[in-house]
Amino acid sequence: MHTSMKAARRAALATGIVTALAAATVLPATAAPPTAAPGKGSSGTASTTASTSKGKGRTEPAQAIDGERAQVTGPLPSSEASHPFGGAAYQEVPQDLSEVGYVEEEYLASGESDVYSWPADAPAVVRTQDAPYTTRVLVRRPADADDFSGNIVVEMLNPSNLFDLNIGWALAHEQMIANGDTWVGITAKPIAVDALKSFDADRYGDLSFANPLPLDDPANCETVAADSSRDTENGLVWDIYTQVGNWLRSDDATNPLTYGTGATEVSKAYGLGYSQTGGYLINYMKAIHPLVVEAQGRPTYDAYLVGVAGGAFAGAYPMNQCEPAPPAGDSRRTIYGVGVPVTQLMSQSDYLTGIGSRRPDSDTAPDQFRHYEMAGAGHATPDELYYSARSQDIVAADRDVPPQGCDQGPRSRFPSDIFFNAALRNLDRWVREDVPPPHADPIVVKYGQPVLDEFGNVQGGIRSPYLEVPTSTWYGNATGASFCRIAGWEDPFDTDRLAELYDVRRGRSFDYALQVRRSARQLERAGFLTSFDADQIVQEARTTDIFQ
Repeated sequence: MHTSMKAARRAALATGIVTALAAATVLPATAAPPTAAPGKGSSGTASTTASTSKGKGRTEPAQAIDGERAQVTGPLPSSEASHPFGGAAYQEVPQDLSEVGYVEEEYLASGESDVYSWPADAPAVVRTQDAPYTTRVLVRRPADADDFSGNIVVEMLNPSNLFDLNIGWALAHEQMIANGDTWVGITAKPIAVDALKSFDADRYGDLSFANPLPLDDPANCETVAADSSRDTENGLVWDIYTQVGNWLRSDDATNPLTYGTGATEVSKAYGLGYSQTGGYLINYMKAIHPLVVEAQGRPTYDAYLVGVAGGAFAGAYPMNQCEPAPPAGDSRRTIYGVGVPVTQLMSQSDYLTGIGSRRPDSDTAPDQFRHYEMAGAGHATPDELYYSARSQDIVAADRDVPPQGCDQGPRSRFPSDIFFNAALRNLDRWVREDVPPPHADPIVVKYGQPVLDEFGNVQGGIRSPYLEVPTSTWYGNATGASFCRIAGWEDPFDTDRLAELYDVRRGRSFDYALQVRRSARQLERAGFLTSFDADQIVQEARTTDIFQ
């Protein structure tokens, strides 16, 4: 990449989201405006200089996968009158991707999916064959092939609010952009399809997760979950996920990652899911991944990043909508022996419920595994709403706008993206360079409750300057509407306590800034922070008056 282009992108990473926040005019009536998380700039997500050049990750040639793939049309045209739901320019906090040399495209993907049953801790078995589907696929990629790392991060979009949330993009887009990765979001559930059709019937009218079983078929169960319908089938998602991944790894002319060369530029594919779709990933890894390897000789996905799903907390889901989820304690919920590296992150909101997901780390194939618990971090973040569809589009989709506030105040602004940025970078190094990620102790638990430090913060877990050099107590669970129970909240220290902790001179604390710098650099050296997040945290500590 030309030096001038690098400089422009680095500047955009540092300032682009700040500009977007200033331009954002539509916010939920209940939402607090985006405010600075400590060390993360005015958006809570803006980064500084990226540490990895675009395209640097392509250390091996791309090779197309010979497997069943989706048939794709597009890209669909985009305008103010008809645009992608949750598109970058139409998020709650809009992003101009051209500022960082990226483009966004939306496609319709069609094919046939089997519906599976998962009766035991073994590969799934086919229940119903060849059910037609059409879903939508959102792609954010470097505009120039020379800037593409060869990595795709493929996310089943979270439907827990009954519409698509771009959570993986929200929490790891800085690392993706810094490295030149492509992000792909797939609509993964019929309830989200319903929202899309309400939002734009002409654009999304062809989408379908139709149940292959007629209503009078005894196998089409009469009772389904409240967010499901007998006319549709949630269980089509598994083959969809494989077939879209295979499309992106194919030489098909519709694949934007061929960059017009007739051959795919993708060399590595990473699966990502968060909360509900993190649980989907566990189903996929345990029940479908081995079937894919058997059928096509190699996996579609080279590694997996499982966000805030494990054990009894979203640790597995029904394989089809007539089959119950594996119960808590069932071995199907335990991640082991997947055959490719897996990183699992739990938050302070869910680690106790999901404590059954704990298991020893491993560096040995086929069981390469890391388990992390993000001390201080909430599960339901503000960023997952800022970087998803804007409020007016959610209303147009006939859905309620999720509240940003809970009984204790705004959702926790703890920047969990710092952990996801580092986790994605480390996972890529594990796959490409065989460099194992660092180990971290779990959050300390005694008699079923966390062990707290003198400030009321948890001990153990992945550490950060926000807990090592605290100015607040961070809680993982709040009360209130919607997902407040897993949103978390912040209780800032008063000025008297801050003055006891940090030396003050001329109204500022250089002592605080120095301690933050030491903590951030230590965590950077240990591999728990990217260099751009560490830089941003240090800079913010230098320029923020913690007494205001």
